[in-house]
Amino acid sequence: MEKAYINLIYLVSSILFIIGLKLLSHPKTAVKGNFTGALGMFLAIVGVFFEYGTITQNDIIIIGAGLLVGTAIGTFIALKVEMTGMPQLVALLNGLGGLASFLVGGNSLMEILQPGHDTKQLADLQFTISTAATGIIGAVTLTGSLIAFGKLQGLISEKAVRYFGDQIVKILFLIGALYLGYLNVTEPTKIDWYWYIVLVASVLGVLLVIPIGGADMPVVIALLNSYSGLAASATGFVLGNNVLIISGSLVGASGILLTQIMCKAMNRSLPNVLFGGIGAATSSADSGDIYAGKTKSTSAEEVAMLLDMAQRVVIVPGYGMAVAQAQHAVRELYNQLTDRGIEVEFAIHPVAGRMPGHMNVLLAEADIPYDKMKEMDEINPTFNTVDVVIINGANDVVNPLAKTDPGSPIAGMPILDVDKAKTIIVIKRSLSPGFAGVPNPLFIQENCLMYFQDGKKATQEIVTALKDI
Repeated sequence: MEKAYINLIYLVSSILFIIGLKLLSHPKTAVKGNFTGALGMFLAIVGVFFEYGTITQNDIIIIGAGLLVGTAIGTFIALKVEMTGMPQLVALLNGLGGLASFLVGGNSLMEILQPGHDTKQLADLQFTISTAATGIIGAVTLTGSLIAFGKLQGLISEKAVRYFGDQIVKILFLIGALYLGYLNVTEPTKIDWYWYIVLVASVLGVLLVIPIGGADMPVVIALLNSYSGLAASATGFVLGNNVLIISGSLVGASGILLTQIMCKAMNRSLPNVLFGGIGAATSSADSGDIYAGKTKSTSAEEVAMLLDMAQRVVIVPGYGMAVAQAQHAVRELYNQLTDRGIEVEFAIHPVAGRMPGHMNVLLAEADIPYDKMKEMDEINPTFNTVDVVIINGANDVVNPLAKTDPGSPIAGMPILDVDKAKTIIVIKRSLSPGFAGVPNPLFIQENCLMYFQDGKKATQEIVTALKDI
């Protein structure tokens, strides 16, 4: 096939990627976005077949085997992985993207160095620099994602791991990876330089993510997603494949933008995230001294009566809801309230949970209508008209200290203004602090009632009590 037609296929594929990305920006069109992106990828694969011309029987066997294995793994994941496991899955997929990138980069270099191959490409700076970049970014993405997965899965402590001189160590490893990249560019015939790059960058990936605490994983996941896109784009330069360059750039750019949004929502800077300066354990005042005798406990029956008299209710989901897998019980509560003519909405904080959009995913799984999920900026001005707020498993994202205490670890972080509602119900196992390690004065507010129970069980008890009214 003529090169012009192949480029046309790649162009259409790239356009489909862009349209798919746009469709993914809204829950109502997200499924269409997935299919559009998949169609774009299918066309890209077809384009590659035509570009390389003759395909041997051995090639078909290898490609077919890869498709079968990939389809089997994808089907297994789709059927077996719960929505509560989405953060871990996203982390793993980011890591696999990094792995694929640096393996392709290394294979391309090794192929050129085979006896009888034309080594003229080694004099091309675009190729050698792209290869080094693929090794660095791909390896950092792989190991960083594995550490993120370990923290999310509970295989590694979610706490931020800090040690004396950790920033200096990270900078030294970064310099080492860049220097090895320079050697790879200046001496491309020595394949060992490439694998040294991968080794050093792999350690760097661990060092970058290990100091970041579990509650800050939304930022990390978004950043690693960006890294995987940049690695793919660099691989596109290695292979001279335009559609890979474009698609990788789209993922990289969207990941960086999402990271910035997450950082803003947490009042963090991007350099702060890059060098693992978030989520470190902090000392705080003794919660017992602050809460002693000042909190008011409630029961399912009291909450049910308050809800029955309400006209407008807002539910604030948090990581505790995800851990308790309470989303379906929350849906049942939503049904009970709406059947009584009560307006119910969900207030979503950008960094609630362990990945971008974590709460949206869980609520969508429980078939909560998309138009009932309100972003922080949209719902904050309306909290003074809310009769009852139910906080299910959220803590730091509703902590007033973010506004009132400049010395707090969460100072300046935008929060949901739930304190303006008439009545606040907090579903929580205990008075233990959130990940920031600071007490929450919201719990001792005059209009706040504490329901000490597991998120799922508490919601089920409230539903039962509502049915008895």
